[in-house]
Amino acid sequence: MSMNHSIFMRFVSVALVSGLALSATTAWAGDAVRQSINPENGLKSWSYEGEGLSIELVQVPPDFIRASYSARGLPAQLIETVARRCVFGTIVRNLADRPLSYRVADWRYVNEKGERLPIKTKSEWLEEWHGMGVRFSWSILADEPTFEVGDWLQGFTTMAEPHGSRLSLTVVWSIGGTRYEKNFPQLECAPPSAG
Repeated sequence: MSMNHSIFMRFVSVALVSGLALSATTAWAGDAVRQSINPENGLKSWSYEGEGLSIELVQVPPDFIRASYSARGLPAQLIETVARRCVFGTIVRNLADRPLSYRVADWRYVNEKGERLPIKTKSEWLEEWHGMGVRFSWSILADEPTFEVGDWLQGFTTMAEPHGSRLSLTVVWSIGGTRYEKNFPQLECAPPSAG
């Protein structure tokens, strides 16, 4: 169930694969969430493996959104609507021995004001984009997938928070009717673009 999109894959490869091999990694006491910093570009990522799930969240700078969406010929209004948000490149894998499901509509984040808010789903983004006459759909994380054993996918998770802000994110998934959740504390949105 993976998306084949070279721009996003190149970003993920640079931000995660090469970065994790050389990065400084910390784990919070009693927690399996790991934070890493890519020494080549300073971008931070957070990862978790447990209860059949592997998930990685990578800061996505606004200039990356602008460059990749502009390269696809998307309208400036659409580009800026996404680029102004806090965006994480998200990679989800099923490590369980049976199917795994999640619904982005069940995920919540808490911003610096203490507000508990929903994530804007891919379906909501597509409705907005289709209203603009745009049929582009690949970049946002799928809302409601079911993964077979070993399946994975990737996409952007977006939150209506300013660049450089901090938040916590609670991810919810299920395997065989059992519900799991994991909180990612102290996530940092990518900093504003230079210049």
